[in-house]
Amino acid sequence: MINFNFTLQDLEYFILILVRISTFIAVAPYFSMSQVPRKVKSGLSLAVSVMLWFVIPRESLEYATVIDYAIIVIKEAIVGLLIGFSASICNYIILFAGRIIDMDMGFAMVNIFDPVTKDQVSVSGNLYNYLIMLCLLCSGMHTYILQALIDSYELVPVNKAVFNVNGLYHGMLEFLSDYVVIGFRICLPIFMALMILNVVLGVLAKVAPQMNMFVVGMQLKILTGLIVMFLTVYLLPDISNFIFNETKKMLVTFIENMY
Repeated sequence: MINFNFTLQDLEYFILILVRISTFIAVAPYFSMSQVPRKVKSGLSLAVSVMLWFVIPRESLEYATVIDYAIIVIKEAIVGLLIGFSASICNYIILFAGRIIDMDMGFAMVNIFDPVTKDQVSVSGNLYNYLIMLCLLCSGMHTYILQALIDSYELVPVNKAVFNVNGLYHGMLEFLSDYVVIGFRICLPIFMALMILNVVLGVLAKVAPQMNMFVVGMQLKILTGLIVMFLTVYLLPDISNFIFNETKKMLVTFIENMY
């Protein structure tokens, strides 16, 4: 006969686990995509929370009133949001690189609505974003970030989070520098090819001023950009490695500044 007791204290602890998992899934990449049904998100949050409730060591919660417990709930929600946010912001590097590519190719005004981010994104950025996300999905990034959330309970137990604001601030500043560097590395082949093309068109404009370089240059830029994108498609795994490493770095930085 199985003797299983579930007290009110156990329910309070389970709710805290569920809050951190739910807020993480609400903002984390792959899990927060709008194409994923809400029932799937809710079921995944509940399933992971139930498994963690049996695994992680439980400590007694120290609070006096309902307001104190509400503060603990808010702290757990902030922890989950920060962990999910640290993993999701790295995907914006691809969109940044895509905007630079479209500005050079002449697609700066051609924006489309992305149902995932619910924002207007560039054509090249959206293409690269889905390709990189597919590469990261094949490499197991979704399992890595979920494992990072589970491991966070060893460093940041329930009701033990201490937010280091200065550390989080410096971590974001360091990410912004990497954001620009990695973004330019991604678009560098297309940027260099189009810059050489602009130099050639400038020379031709001086040699043959009767030619309308504005009309000819637009088609040549688009054609050159598409050709370079096709020739550099083999670099996508390396780009995904850049994003994966940056995601690991941001996860470690955010979790280290919460205990």
